[in-house]
Amino acid sequence: MLSKRIKRRLGVNLDHVATLRQARREGFPNPLDCLCVLEECGVDQVTLHVREDRRHMCEDDLAAFIRQEKLPVNLEMAGTSEMLALALKYKPKTCTLVPEKREEITTEGGLDLVTHQASLLKIIQSLKKSGIIVSLFIDPDKEQIRMANGLGADAIEIHTGTYARNFNMTGHELELGRILKATTLATGNGLKVFAGHGLDTINLPPLVRIAEIEEYNIGFSIIARSIMVGLKQAILEIQQVLHGNP
Repeated sequence: MLSKRIKRRLGVNLDHVATLRQARREGFPNPLDCLCVLEECGVDQVTLHVREDRRHMCEDDLAAFIRQEKLPVNLEMAGTSEMLALALKYKPKTCTLVPEKREEITTEGGLDLVTHQASLLKIIQSLKKSGIIVSLFIDPDKEQIRMANGLGADAIEIHTGTYARNFNMTGHELELGRILKATTLATGNGLKVFAGHGLDTINLPPLVRIAEIEEYNIGFSIIARSIMVGLKQAILEIQQVLHGNP
């Protein structure tokens, strides 16, 4: 489905600014210092993943972003009691539940809602009771989407990693078709649809043509590009794809 002239939201994930800070543990760069650039570029939210191992973002980062009150915060978190307590303490606008493995370099796939439905249901209910929007990071799979609806989630974030890895290769169009079908099924079940993982200015345009995807959360490609052109330009290049002519 071709996109209409709609406002597509952009969340910028600043985890890799924290990764650079942690490489030397010098206390800088401070992810919070990026906030003024994000505001200037019309970014809609800050996305950060506080992992259980605190590999990059930590509780102090979350607290600082909550205090700033300029951009809403989307907290990516594992579905554990520890992370639930953290979310309820700081109350970000949105919590996106993601899978997490200590040995992984980055998130490798979506949540398995079928396997973990009982534990996730309790977490989702607790978050929603506190007025937090709940999104579930899942693969574009019809069984997972139906389960997301059954669990009472407000939204899904489609894991686009497979699509991104296969872009311009065999299987790219097939994966794009899966995303389109997943989006249609999700919206038909009353779920909002977001997308994220591995997205950049090259592979983003085909997704932008899917009108029902309301929000994109992008981090690594923006931070990597910013080394060459600066953070402002890196964000504006993404914004041009989202709001220009894909």
